[in-house]
Order: sequence, then C-alpha cells, then structure tokens
Amino acid sequence: MSTVTLGGSPIEVAGDFPAKGAQAPALQLTAADLADVGLDAWPGKRKVLNIVPSLDTPVCATSTRRFNTEASGLADTVVLVVSGDLPFAAKRFCETEGLANVHTLSTFRHPEFAPAWGVAVATGPLAGLTARAVVVLDAANRVIHAELVPEIKQEPDYAAALAALG
Repeated sequence: MSTVTLGGSPIEVAGDFPAKGAQAPALQLTAADLADVGLDAWPGKRKVLNIVPSLDTPVCATSTRRFNTEASGLADTVVLVVSGDLPFAAKRFCETEGLANVHTLSTFRHPEFAPAWGVAVATGPLAGLTARAVVVLDAANRVIHAELVPEIKQEPDYAAALAALG
C-alpha cells in the first residue's frame, strides 16, 4: 500500500506500482469503441500511460491535452489515457477538445487494472478510482519511467516522462 495526498489529506493507494526496469503488468481496458484491448494492441510502439482519476477534472484534462501535444508527435509512440470514465464520456471529451493523438481507455469493465498497476485509490473521496500516475513503456513493454504523483491535484512531471522517450 502506498500513500498519496488529495488536497494535502492522506489517501491510501493499493497495489504495487511498476518500477523502472520492470516488465509492465498485463492489462485489459475498454477502448472508446467498447473493444477490450491490452498492450498488444500497439505492437512495437512505446507507450505513455497517462493514468488519471477522471477526465472531468481540470488537472486530468490538462495532462491529457499536454501529452496529446508533446508526446504524440514522437516516433513509434502512443499516448494511452487511462481513467474510470465511461468510454462514451472519454471519447466525447477528446472530440470536444480536438484531441486526436491520444487513445482513451476505461477501467469500468476492468477494476483489476488499478490494483495490478498500484494505482487503486482505496480510501478517501476518490476511492474506487485511480491515483494520478504516468508510466512510460518501451516497445517491449518494459517500464522506462514511472511516477505515482504524490498529490492527486498536482500535474505529473511531463519533462521526466518525455525525457525517458529520448
């Protein structure tokens, strides 16, 4: 169990967060078209997993916009935005914002994702959602950057995530 904060109040986060150098845990999540997908949906691609509680919050929206702009132009790289939002809502958010360079993935059918990736908010008002985190994977799905953001209302370290992509 890890601890992060929400507005300065401690929040417990269940599971083991992936460490740099580790093989990424398996995942199944639901895409905007309602298909269940895993990391193998993007073979040979580096992956930026922008894990957020909900795109309906300002910081989550900001990080999604920023990765859409900054990471999506990198060669052989995809940006995957993982949230508890329904696929319909995530798709609408991206369409409204004009974000064509991110893939939204929902945990709504796959609650096992959050504890398997060490981002399951276990206590506090966001219990049941994911903590804010960024995990960058190489083309073989090995973790090359991992940040469990210490304060849920804080943006991730974009520079460190992008630097991992070289």
